[in-house]
Amino acid sequence: MKNTATVEYLGNLRTIAKHNKSGQEIITDAPVDNNGKGEAFSPTDLASTALASCMLTVMGIAARTHKINMDGAKAEMNKIMAENPRRIFKIEIDIFMPENISYSSREKAILTNAAKTCPVGKSLHPDLEEILSIHWCD
Repeated sequence: MKNTATVEYLGNLRTIAKHNKSGQEIITDAPVDNNGKGEAFSPTDLASTALASCMLTVMGIAARTHKINMDGAKAEMNKIMAENPRRIFKIEIDIFMPENISYSSREKAILTNAAKTCPVGKSLHPDLEEILSIHWCD
C-alpha cells in the first residue's frame, strides 16, 4: 500500500508534509502560544481547516448531484483550543453562499445536510464542539 503523505521534521518545530500522489506540499509551524513562530498553519489549524474544506467539498458533491450552483461559496473557520489536555475544543465555521444566487428551501436542506455529514466531521471526537452557520443571501 502506498502512503498518502510523507511528513518530515525540519527542526525548530516545523514540518513539511508532501501529498505523495500530487507532490503538493504543506509546511506547518507550531503556534506562538505553544512555543512556535506561528509562521504557517499549525497541525491543529490544518485539522480545523480540513473540517471547513471537507464541508465545502461534500456540499459541492451534493450540489453537482442535484444541479445546484454553489461556485464561489467560501468558509471562514475559527479554532478554539483548550488546555489539560491541550486539544481543539471548538471549531466555528461560517459558510458564505454566493451573493448572486437564491436557493430554495429544498436546496438549502440538501446543502446543509451535506455539510453536517462530511467525513472529517464524522471522524472528529464527539466532545469537540462544531458550530456551523450557513449564510444564505436571501
